[in-house]
Amino acid sequence: MERQIKNSSSSFFLFRQDNHFNLANLVTFGNIAIGIVAMYFIFNSNFFYAAIFAWVCGMLDIIDGKIARKFSLSSEFGVQLDSFADFFSFVILPCMFLYFAIFKDVANPSESQSFALLALCAFAFIYYIISGVRRLITFNINTDEGSVEKYFIGMPTPLGAISLWIVYLVFVFIPNINLYFLLFVVMLIAYLLNSKIKIKHI
Repeated sequence: MERQIKNSSSSFFLFRQDNHFNLANLVTFGNIAIGIVAMYFIFNSNFFYAAIFAWVCGMLDIIDGKIARKFSLSSEFGVQLDSFADFFSFVILPCMFLYFAIFKDVANPSESQSFALLALCAFAFIYYIISGVRRLITFNINTDEGSVEKYFIGMPTPLGAISLWIVYLVFVFIPNINLYFLLFVVMLIAYLLNSKIKIKHI
């Protein structure tokens, strides 16, 4: 153990497990930074670039895990940081994307019918965000540093984000689709995040 600590302290800082800014964590920080850029484009209604940067977040989420396992950089800090990045990039970001791309202009609180849509919209996205937080906290409690389970119990947040992206594509390619149906799908995905279904880890 003493030799391991000595070797860790003498290695290059990018490949030190105890360094908060090692290579794996830097990629995760990059995930958060790219997510902020995507959020900027969402707020400016540029959904094409927002989608591109959101998918880059997904790519970085895969890369940081591979780097952490390849160079034995997994740590408790890295686990917590990765979950924070997942919460931002795969829970908050897709919710904001869907709201601004689909519901922002149709949910008008001054009209009774639109107010009902706005109320359900608020419930659906708050439910999704709370479900995402619960999923990530539960995952952190039950996971071991550097381990990869064969199956996920419940839908992982990256897959949830992809599912919300599919909801957006359905809205784009199916004219006049019922918006209440789309919100029901959002709530179904939120439920699956903490369900008991088993999904194979790819």
